[in-house]
Amino acid sequence: MHSSQPSMALKTFVLLASLFIVLAGIKLASTVVIPFILSVFIAVLMNPMVVAMGRIRIPKVVSIIIIMTLLVLAGMWLGTLIGSSIKEFTVQLPSYRQKLVGQFTWVLTYLAQHNIILSQEVIFSYLDPAKAMSLATNMLSGVGGVMGNLFLIILTVIFMLFEAQSIPNRLHLALDDPQNRLKQIDQFLQSVNQYMVIKTMVSLGTGAIVGIGLWIIGVDYVMLWAVIAFLLNYIPNIGSIIAAVPAVAIALIQLGPGAAGATALLYLVANTVMGNVIEPRFMGKGLGLSTLVVFLSLIFWGWLLGSVGMLLSVPLTMVVKIALESSENGKHLAVLLSDKG
Repeated sequence: MHSSQPSMALKTFVLLASLFIVLAGIKLASTVVIPFILSVFIAVLMNPMVVAMGRIRIPKVVSIIIIMTLLVLAGMWLGTLIGSSIKEFTVQLPSYRQKLVGQFTWVLTYLAQHNIILSQEVIFSYLDPAKAMSLATNMLSGVGGVMGNLFLIILTVIFMLFEAQSIPNRLHLALDDPQNRLKQIDQFLQSVNQYMVIKTMVSLGTGAIVGIGLWIIGVDYVMLWAVIAFLLNYIPNIGSIIAAVPAVAIALIQLGPGAAGATALLYLVANTVMGNVIEPRFMGKGLGLSTLVVFLSLIFWGWLLGSVGMLLSVPLTMVVKIALESSENGKHLAVLLSDKG
C-alpha cells in the first residue's frame, strides 16, 4: 500500500520534469520550431485543396505549384498591406491628433466646470492614435517576422503536401499495435483537419463582414482591420475583443462617438453570428474549449512561441485536446479542457 505511493509520486515527478525539459527546448529552439509549426498548419489547410484538385484530375505537382504561388502572393500582399498602412498612417497622424483634440476638448471643459480637473496631455497620451495602430501592427509584424523564413516554410509545406497521404500509413506502421491504434489516429487527423478548415472558413467570413461593414461606415484602413479580424478570429472570445480595439479607436478619432459605437456593434454582431451560430452548425459541439482554457492557452502559447503562438494558441490547444480524446488514458484530461459543465 505504501510502496505504490512513492512510485506514483516518482512517475509524476518524472513526467513534470520531462515536460519542463521539452518546453525549455522548444523555447530555446523557437526560431526553428515556429516556422515548422506554421508550415504544419499551412499544410493541413492546403491539403484538402490538393485532394480536391486531384479529384478533377489535376496532377499533384501542378496543384501544389498553384497553391504555393497563391501562398507566396498572399504573403507578399500581407507585407505590402502592413507597410502601406503604416506609411499612410504616419502621414495622417497629425490630422488624427488634431481631430482627437477637437473631440475631447469639450469633455475636458465640461469636467472642469464641475471641478474635475484632468490634464489634457495625460488624456491624449492614453488616447494616442499611434498606440491604436501599433496594437494592430505589432501582431502582424510578429507574423511578418516569421515570414522572413518564407523560403524555408514553402519548402517544408511542399514536402508535407507531397507526402500527406503516406504520413498516416507511416504512423500506423510505427506503432506497436497498429490495428488497435488505426481508428484513433484516423479520427485524430480527420478532427484536426476538419477543425482547421472550418475555422479558416469562419474566420474568412468574419473578416469579410468586418471589412464590408467598416467600408460602409467609412473607417480608414479597412483591409488592415479585415485581415486582423480574420487572424484573431482563431482566438475565440478574446480575439474579437483584441481585433475590435484599434478599429474602434480609429473610428472614434476619425469619425466621432457615433461611428465608434457602430464599429463596436459591427464587431459584436459579426462575432456573435459567426462564432455562435455559423461555426457550431458546421463544427459541432464536441470541439469546444472553456473560456478559461482559451485565455490560459493564449498566455502560454504566446510566451512559448510569441505572436505566432498567440494566433495559433487555440488550434494548438485543440490539437492537444483532440489527441487526448483519441487516447483512452487521456480522455479524463480532455474533459478538463472542454467547456462541458
